Amino acid sequence: MEKFLEINDLSVSFGVRGGLFLRKIGTIKAVNNACFSIDKGEIVGVVGESGCGKSTLARLILRLVEPDDGSVSFNGTDLLKMSKKEMRWQRRHMQMVFQDPYSAMDPLYTIYRSLCEPFQIQRIKLTKGEQRKKVDALLELVGLNSDHGFAYPHELSGGQKQRADIARALALNPQFVILDEPTAALDVSVQAQIIKLLEELRERLNLTFLFISHDLSLVSYFCDRVIVMYLGRIVENISADLIGKTPYHPYTKALIESIFKTDPGEKKLVAPLEGEVPSPFNLPSGCVFAARCNDAQKLCREKLPVLENTGNGGQVACHFPLIPLADPIG
Repeated sequence: MEKFLEINDLSVSFGVRGGLFLRKIGTIKAVNNACFSIDKGEIVGVVGESGCGKSTLARLILRLVEPDDGSVSFNGTDLLKMSKKEMRWQRRHMQMVFQDPYSAMDPLYTIYRSLCEPFQIQRIKLTKGEQRKKVDALLELVGLNSDHGFAYPHELSGGQKQRADIARALALNPQFVILDEPTAALDVSVQAQIIKLLEELRERLNLTFLFISHDLSLVSYFCDRVIVMYLGRIVENISADLIGKTPYHPYTKALIESIFKTDPGEKKLVAPLEGEVPSPFNLPSGCVFAARCNDAQKLCREKLPVLENTGNGGQVACHFPLIPLADPIG
């Protein structure tokens, strides 16, 4: 069965400049041989520390950043082989909601004008009446009313801005939406409202989501599967149902243990990760997590682990996983 979205060996590096004359001082491998797939209607989460490559991965998929290597197949079509003109048309089906609702929209545009912009960029000709009808429908879809269309971004709350940003992403009826930490800049109560809205939109519009977040508890609740990244590499791909019970990678286990527990009976002593994070300019030849892993052995420092099937539909990149790969979970 052909996958809805399939990523193979996707990589990108960025040159870093510094000093008085802005000379090149090094190269950072932001995303390194990423491989995963997404089924139609699925919600896949991506978690990891700041700087691990989550947002860069999202931009690579939409070709907002051009990769060095790899392939991105969407509905059987390799996006990296498309011309810029073809890719512009393809983006009708693939959209993104950005992290910061305060900077996602032009402050000089009204919400109405911002929601009309996708039709102008895609050269979809609409009369003023048709535009008004579509914008009102989009606002209603995300829980806003037509009066919000006359407002400027600074006149809306953070939650209302994010709703408007979601409405703009849905303007062209996409099949696939990337959500880059859409709740990070919002109050907790507003976060819950946005998550509920996204759940409703997924069911109503049959959407497929890639959901990027720092919040592992939110990701495990909202998503079907979770991809864990560390220093540009995918270290685990696991079902959201299993992430709190049977993580295979030590880094995934450390992320789970860092989740705050509200029930005093569930609280336990957390062993913090020790050791230094490797320099992104000079990554080790072996496992990128070996310097902070209590279970690391000589093999881990010498040989790079690759993603292997875990036996329960997941994958892990670890020479000595917490659960042996030979004993799949039933």
